[in-house]
Order: sequence, then structure tokens, then C-alpha cells
Amino acid sequence: MNAPINAPINATADAASLATASAAEIATAVASGAVTARAVIEATLARIAAVDPKVNAFTDLTAERARASADRIDARRAAGAPLGPLAGAPFAVKNLFDVKGLPTRAGSKINRDLSPADGDATLIAKLEAADAVLVGALNMGEYAYDFTGENVHDGASRNPHDLTRMTGGSSGGSGAAVAAGLVPIALGSDTNGSIRVPSSLCGTFGLKPTYGRLTRGGSFPFVTALDHLGPLGRSVEDLAAFYDAMQGEDARDPGQTPRPFEPVSGLIGQGADGLRIAIAGGWFRSRALPEAFAAVDHVAASLGVTEVVDIPDAARARASAFIITAAEGASLHARRLAARAEDFDPAVRDRLFAGLAIPASWVDAAQRFRRHFHGEMMKLFQTHDVLLAPATPSRAPKLGQKTFVLDGEEMLVRPNMGLFTQPISFIGLPVVAVPVRVDAGDAPELPLAVQVIAPPWREDLALRVAATLERAGVAAAPVASL
Repeated sequence: MNAPINAPINATADAASLATASAAEIATAVASGAVTARAVIEATLARIAAVDPKVNAFTDLTAERARASADRIDARRAAGAPLGPLAGAPFAVKNLFDVKGLPTRAGSKINRDLSPADGDATLIAKLEAADAVLVGALNMGEYAYDFTGENVHDGASRNPHDLTRMTGGSSGGSGAAVAAGLVPIALGSDTNGSIRVPSSLCGTFGLKPTYGRLTRGGSFPFVTALDHLGPLGRSVEDLAAFYDAMQGEDARDPGQTPRPFEPVSGLIGQGADGLRIAIAGGWFRSRALPEAFAAVDHVAASLGVTEVVDIPDAARARASAFIITAAEGASLHARRLAARAEDFDPAVRDRLFAGLAIPASWVDAAQRFRRHFHGEMMKLFQTHDVLLAPATPSRAPKLGQKTFVLDGEEMLVRPNMGLFTQPISFIGLPVVAVPVRVDAGDAPELPLAVQVIAPPWREDLALRVAATLERAGVAAAPVASL
């Protein structure tokens, strides 16, 4: 059974009422004086203490910092000062974000030997400027090179809907924290699918913005050419509000594209009427279990969408993403591999060593194809506004599961959970993962997500479609009962 979202926040903000409240509901309650920010944070910390031992989402808590932030918010409200739009809303971040006073683990054994960060990642600072409250850092795959959420140093994050199953990765702790009702919003990173895969397996909404939209300042890199940062949450409204708060230029990230502030919160209610939406075919209609396609078909039917379009060369795009990821990731970690190879997760270490052997000519060819593939996709977006595709080829596999069978072929789980996400992040398109439950296969209560894909810089279109699906009850992110 799953708890409904939008349960009322009671005056004492107990853990039960907060577990299903959205960030928007919390902020409204705090701003109105119905509840104090300190009561929200105490209840949040109490729920984390009670539930997190089951799901292993958190690696670090910032309890005293959170209490101090909440007290400042309450003092400002008592003085009649205006509060930010996210007042009192708790959030947590994947542990590759710098958090002042903590070593930036990036899911590794090696990094925890680093000195504590002397400042926060820019996105944390932006959210705190909007009066959101940081409560901690979250488990992740080592150095973000992971699709399962199984960390050999901190233990696997566990899927709140079935504790025997994976969260997905590499933002597995982020997906688990939201799905378990520990925080309404968590930040993750997405290089090849690491926001969308946990969103799919854990049943949360997730936003991967356009490449270059949100700053990566103060985060530990994986593949600079492909890294994105973004939120996972229980409602589209919350994704939009946090996304709006995180916009803005930052000199700390030279890869960020200068853009004007383009808020989306006021646009998500416009609906999907008039949008030219199609189902992605070809690569995106093969190599998956029936439930993945059933989810897309369910979403398409609710939107009245029947057109299927092919995305040519998607398989080549995925292969090129693999090459760039392996080569750039290996280059980043070459010194660590030389000095402390034994301290890596063996599976990560082996992929990085393989990356060191990739010829430069392959990387050059992959980057040239990237430009070509981007151009072809822009032609498609001249006639379409939004595309629909599966987020993952299956529901959450069992922890420790090494293979699954897709289209009659036994395939490895770890690299292939991202086979539908990689071609999209390869060219930096904005995507919202919308969680859907369909009765197909042997685990009808487990969620999986559909990707709502838009042209560059049109996060608003993807969020409008996601909000339409949420209002219709097609997409939902209920909290797991634990």
C-alpha cells in the first residue's frame, strides 16, 4: 500500500503528515504560520531516523545546520519579514554536491579522505536563498558511474516500494529519499540517465534540464561533456518551483550556457492541448519488457497521441555516449587509478581502466557524431514539440541481480538500465520522468517512468505535459508505506 500525497500538515508537523506533503504545501504552511519551520525540520529528522535504516538513502545528516536555518526562517516570519518561496521545505542532495563542513564523497572511499568542503555547491546556496532547508547528503553509485544504486562502500540504497529491489543509479539515494517520504525534493545528477533511472525505479518525478541550463558549480564531476544536475520530487509543482529557484548564471561552471531567467511555475497549468506530441519508435520500441511499452502506451492514450516517429541512429548515439563517458571518466580518475586502484569498486575500476584504452580517434568520431545527431533531432523538433519514450526497460530488478532478458536476449543489468536515457542526455535535451503504474508483468505495484522529452531550453513543455498527466491521475508519486 502507498500513502496518498497531499495529506494535510497538522499543527505540530508530525512525521506522518510531513511524509506525504509536497514542498509547496510545507512552504505555504510555514509562511502562513500554520506550522513553524523548526517543527517541520524536527519531524523530518525524526522520520529519517525511523525510516532511513531500512532504505539507506542518507550518508550524512546536517541536523544542526538544518535546525539553525529553520530558526532563522521562524525568526524572520515573527519579525514580519517576507519569506522565500520554498520556506521551510526540507531537501537533500546527492553526496557529490559540496556541503560546507563535509568531505564531498561522490560515493567513493577515496574522496572521504578529502578535507571538508569550505563552501556549498551553488545550487544549495540558491535553494537556501529561497528558504529551503538542507538536511543532508545522499547515497550514490561510486563516482556516478552506476545505474543500480549498489554502493560497495556505503551499502546499497534500497527501493522503498520493495526493499529487496534496486533504486537505480547513480542518484539512488535521491530516489529512495523522496519515495520513502524522507524529503519532498532531492537533488541528483544525470550524465547518462542517473536522475531518470532512479525516478523510474523508485516512482518519483524527475527533471533533467537542458545541458548547460543549471550550474554545476561546487559539484564533483564525472563527464563534463554530459553532466547535468536536477531535482527528483513527488510533484510536478515542486520540480518547477525548485528548478525556478536554481536558475541563474554562475561563473563557477564554465560549461553553463548564459540564459535569461525563464520561470516555469506559472506555465505548468497550461495543459498539453495544442502540443504536437509523438511516441518515439525504433530503438525506443525494442529491448524492453512489456511493462515499459505499456507505460508509454498508457500515457499516450491519456494524451490522445497515436503518432509514432523514428529517431534514426539512436543506437549509435548510445554507443557514442558510452565512448565519451568511458574516455572522459577515465581521464578524470587516471591519477586515482594509479595511486589507489584497490580502493575503487572493482566494477567501476574495471570500466575506468577500459576507458584509458579508448583511442582518441574514437572519441573524436563520437563527438562529431554528437553534432550530427543533435542536428537530426532539431529537424524532428521542427514538427514536434514533445516525444514520449520509456525511461527504463523494466521495473526495479532485485538487489544483486546481474542479468535480465530483453527481447529474448540475456543482457547485463548495470549498463542496460540506461539504454533509453543515454541517447537523450547525449545531446542534452530536457526531460521529465513521469512515474506510471501499469498492471503488466509480475510486479504490478512497482512503478516505472516515461520520459517526456522536449527541445533544448523548453523545460516548460515537458513540465506542462507531466503536470497534465499528474492532474489526470496517470502519473503519480505516492510515498511507500514503510
